[in-house]
Amino acid sequence: MSVVQTKTASPPAHDPEVLLSVRNLTKYFPITGGLFSRTVGHVKAVDGVSFDIRRGETLGLVGESGCGKTTTGRAVLRLVEPTSGQVFFEGRDIVPLPKREMRALRREMQIVFQDPFGSLNPRMSVGEILEEPLIIHRVGNRQERQQRVRELLDVVGLASYHIRRYPHEFSGGQRQRIGIARALALNPKLVVADEPVSALDVSIQSQILNLMEDLQREFGLTYLFIAHGLNVIRHISDRVGVMYLGAMVEIADADEIYRQPLHPYTEALFSAIPIPNPTVKRERIILQGDVPSPVNPPSGCRFHTRCPIAQEQCRVERPALKESRPGHWVACHFR
Repeated sequence: MSVVQTKTASPPAHDPEVLLSVRNLTKYFPITGGLFSRTVGHVKAVDGVSFDIRRGETLGLVGESGCGKTTTGRAVLRLVEPTSGQVFFEGRDIVPLPKREMRALRREMQIVFQDPFGSLNPRMSVGEILEEPLIIHRVGNRQERQQRVRELLDVVGLASYHIRRYPHEFSGGQRQRIGIARALALNPKLVVADEPVSALDVSIQSQILNLMEDLQREFGLTYLFIAHGLNVIRHISDRVGVMYLGAMVEIADADEIYRQPLHPYTEALFSAIPIPNPTVKRERIILQGDVPSPVNPPSGCRFHTRCPIAQEQCRVERPALKESRPGHWVACHFR
């Protein structure tokens, strides 16, 4: 993985094994105020994030609430327009694409939303919900679309008689299965899963995770899996990216980053994972202070206000995301 931390990133050499390359992705939300609603500041939700996702793998994105995970996922799909940066899908920068070309490309890139009820239209039956993307993209005739809907229901473990029911008639886990079926309707290559199990009971979470893994193997899917549940991320991810206050601070293989995290924030974050053995105690790392505001983030390293090893360099110079070990990237001056 080649990461560029400058404000103007050159296009990476296209690796056919890499499906998605994100370079210096930035999303600022304006803050308006006063009589004429002038822009008085910005919420720096995502600020210079870079990463790659290889075909068929799952990159888990983890961090505290408000760190910019969801905004990153939506900016990658251009559900929110990036302020700056580049998003290369199969070697093609999709950020400058006009709406017409982007609409055609959406067949390749889909999303599973966090709220399985709020993401489904309560006035539409399950059959209508699953058929809608096929109609929008003019896939098949009505008979072929109906057959595709039945296939999708079967793939996610629902029965064909569910086709006439409405979202309120299903449990949370069943509704999320419908959301997953809708995301698969157009045979996408990339699926952004935005905390797809956080609103579900623990027993249902495992069912949905296992379903997503089965679908990945069956259809060759690539996932950007966003979650704040550390055990969930560890279970499903091939690699893990850790975000803090809009910035990527560490990326590595899942096993390695959980076994030996390098960034002080990652160490503190993972120290909170309970060990299922009452005789073994994990040393908790308690961070001091609160998370700074994304409206006015600290200069230099964004974590320096809470970091136990921070020095003067951290206060003035933002660390680049560098390869500290083979395949293990960290944004820290001293790791």
